[in-house]
Amino acid sequence: MSPIPVQTRDTLLEWRSEFPTVEATLHFISHSLGAMPRGVEEALRRYAQVWKARGIRAWEEGWMALPSELGDLLAGIIGAEPGSVTMFENVTLAQAVALSAIDFTPPRRRLVCTEEDFPSVLYLYEGLVRRGAEVVRVGARDGHRIEEADVVAAIDERTAVVAISHVLFRTSRVLDLGPIVARAHAVGSRVLIDAYQAVGTLPVDVRALGIDFLTGGSVKWLCGGPGAGYLYVDPRLAPGLEPAITGWFAHERPFDFDPGPMRRHQGARRFWTGTPGIPSFVAARPGYEIVARIGVAAIREKSLRQTERMIHLADEYGLPVASPREAERRGGTVVLDVPRAEAVCAALLASDVLLDHRPGVGLRLAPHFYTRDDEVDLVMRRVRDEVRKAGA
Repeated sequence: MSPIPVQTRDTLLEWRSEFPTVEATLHFISHSLGAMPRGVEEALRRYAQVWKARGIRAWEEGWMALPSELGDLLAGIIGAEPGSVTMFENVTLAQAVALSAIDFTPPRRRLVCTEEDFPSVLYLYEGLVRRGAEVVRVGARDGHRIEEADVVAAIDERTAVVAISHVLFRTSRVLDLGPIVARAHAVGSRVLIDAYQAVGTLPVDVRALGIDFLTGGSVKWLCGGPGAGYLYVDPRLAPGLEPAITGWFAHERPFDFDPGPMRRHQGARRFWTGTPGIPSFVAARPGYEIVARIGVAAIREKSLRQTERMIHLADEYGLPVASPREAERRGGTVVLDVPRAEAVCAALLASDVLLDHRPGVGLRLAPHFYTRDDEVDLVMRRVRDEVRKAGA
């Protein structure tokens, strides 16, 4: 067995003081809820003060510009052009807006997804059947494994859109998007990527990948809290898209209160809907700024080192590993398919070890850029001990 990787100096720990939660808990749940940045409290306090002191004037003095500023901050993280990222409440709404611009008229009426995509978007795809879509779910092989070749084989000239995850939420398996995007574009299909489990821990470059649409959110690796999702649209496609799900803030002059027909904004607001959730966007910004300053490449390097360390310890302790062992296939999470995983998870949560459980795969644990190596060792011992107690 190879030795556990050790880092002599971890420069990313310079950011640890910005996250108070990680000093009070063993925080291994950034794949589900990233730690709150210290700056969020002050940002929300300022928001409340502005609302109180400036009232409706706050729109022109910053609120109206905030979603676009936040979108451009995200654009820098995912290699996108300024003005190509729109903010939403969550991924489901972001995908709904994108898909409302897709024509599902026969013969090109298929949406290709996988049975390992997140349930919320799978429910959304089911609803598209009422718009004439035919949903094709690619099945998983043993161990909830999706193979790129199976996705490619499902794509043909009847496919309108391929909507899949970059990193699978149950197992943290990274899909190679290259052959999937190439096949989709070869037959004239669009590609919609759910990158929620990727952005912030795995480098993503939408232009290099040739992606048409990409969605994600703030709750996880971006440490932005709930209420802030986003949609990237390739700027070459955007002018020709007319989403059916829209709202007054997508109008070129929303405060004209024009009853229609709709005249869409030709820039960043084209995919907006109704009034934006300013407090959630205010809360999301500090996390985005920290991730942007660190750089996802550095975060990925540390993540691979620490998750490899976790897998080594899992093998030493006899804990079954359900996530990929290969670095290029592994997202930011290590999944342990231990006996009585739900009960083990509950016991650990009660003792301030933050992790979660998913049926069929077991415990999910994730270090992030603010995690110390000694915490990796400690959490693995805590899991080992709790598994032994549960089996006693």
